[in-house]
Amino acid sequence: MKRIFLALSVLMIATLACQMGGLSSLTQPTPASQPQAVSPLTNNPIPQDGTLEALYQQVVPGVVAIKVSTSQGDGLGSGFVYDMQGHIITNFHVVDGASALEVDFTSGFKSRATVVGVDKDSDIAIIKVDAPATELHPLKLGDSHNLQVGQTVIAIGNPFGLNGTMTIGIVSALGRTEASQHSVSGGGFFSAADIIQTDAAVNPGNSGGPLLNTNGEVVGINRAIITNNTNSTGQPTNSGIAFAVSINIVKRVTPFLIRDGAYDYPYMGISFLPDQLLNLDVIEALGLKSDTGAYVVDVAKGGPAEKAGIVPGTKPTRIQGLNAGGDLVTAIDGKSVRTFDELISYLIINKAPNDTVVLTIMRDGKSQDVTVTLGARPK
Repeated sequence: MKRIFLALSVLMIATLACQMGGLSSLTQPTPASQPQAVSPLTNNPIPQDGTLEALYQQVVPGVVAIKVSTSQGDGLGSGFVYDMQGHIITNFHVVDGASALEVDFTSGFKSRATVVGVDKDSDIAIIKVDAPATELHPLKLGDSHNLQVGQTVIAIGNPFGLNGTMTIGIVSALGRTEASQHSVSGGGFFSAADIIQTDAAVNPGNSGGPLLNTNGEVVGINRAIITNNTNSTGQPTNSGIAFAVSINIVKRVTPFLIRDGAYDYPYMGISFLPDQLLNLDVIEALGLKSDTGAYVVDVAKGGPAEKAGIVPGTKPTRIQGLNAGGDLVTAIDGKSVRTFDELISYLIINKAPNDTVVLTIMRDGKSQDVTVTLGARPK
């Protein structure tokens, strides 16, 4: 059976065991309230000789191994230096529940770390170390909007405790949407969006480490793997499907985490039919006039969508548990929506609470626009 694992190694009585967890691009405007983001660069530019060897030598000083102590045992993860103030980016699930954090640099330098801010929605955390400037090598952040399927990417991290390990692959898909670690009242989880899928070898311990392009720019944070393979100790192993948080989301969220310790995501209060369930049988049962779009199955009471008049499905169909009559979102702010993945990725990358969006919907076979004033995801 296929299972999704967060790529964090957990050491329990010297035995590696992965902590399991569920997983379900456009230029962004900068809100007036957004703190100023830094533009970190490596201390030494990557030589333009086109070799992976040169890329590794220049990037690896900015990649760190993270040792985590919790009440459940000790864990291993990865991270990378963000700025010269000692901020390090990693995954939320790496530091979740940590009572102590140790950061190990490839030079051999070690430091205690404290958590500055966390984001359960996109699985991002910022930790801070007290380190001399000579140890801090911030990595350059790229633009994940420019990624293309088939493009070469490189992962560097701490798989199975093997610090500084480099692997290579390609971008397998873009704009994936899965469940985040932010639970919804009443059950389920909010969506994490704009996820990069890659076939680079990512294993337990890679969590929080950088996914890079061939220019040495960070384009994502390695987060999880899908696998039905385990080693002799039961530890999940790479099967060619890994996921990373896009760097454009990281760039949007990180300044807020450093300044405020948290980040508020835009919220519509709509539950949509998962893209993989919108097959021909379902489309026919729902009586939809379009094969693409995001179908509304429910709206939160008192939420922004209900206030705007968005209609969920309420009429039973021949498929148990599936109700017809809901709106089908076909565009957002004039940009075509083929899938729920596209809609939620646009929303998260481009919008903030109190912004408005214009949803183009199909209702009773007719197209119309509905303006929704966004709220913030409930805590």
